[in-house]
Amino acid sequence: MPFRSALLAAVLALTTAGCMATTHGIAPVPATWAADEAEIRARTTASTEAWNRGDLKGHLAIYVDSVTFMTRQGPRPGVAAIEEAFTRTYFRDGMPKQRLRFEQVTLRPLGRDAALETAQFVLSGGGEPDQTGWFTLVWLRTPDGWRAVHDHSA
Repeated sequence: MPFRSALLAAVLALTTAGCMATTHGIAPVPATWAADEAEIRARTTASTEAWNRGDLKGHLAIYVDSVTFMTRQGPRPGVAAIEEAFTRTYFRDGMPKQRLRFEQVTLRPLGRDAALETAQFVLSGGGEPDQTGWFTLVWLRTPDGWRAVHDHSA
């Protein structure tokens, strides 16, 4: 019995360590990461370009419908709620009040089908003071390609 208990404890410890390594990004980089990173960067760029031409739906196309968007008041669930809030706060007459750009963008794989993106957003122009903040996007590989499932912006 003691041997079985020790063996079970060792297996559990190794399994836990393996899970922790994977969740902390220590796992090996997937072989497809270069292509995956390029796709995520392209989607992020397309989202920014859509914002700047007044295409809010195009800007939000990076999200799955059930995305959660973390705000100071707590999570805002779903694309429709984000669209309504952005229309009210950041748009006027169908156009953005300010231009959007992202700086210091970093991406890292969290496994074969998950990635983490962090960057600084900058809203500028439009006769208003610049607004800046940081965001983190959690991306998952979906049948429709890489899509963001969670956005934490501050």
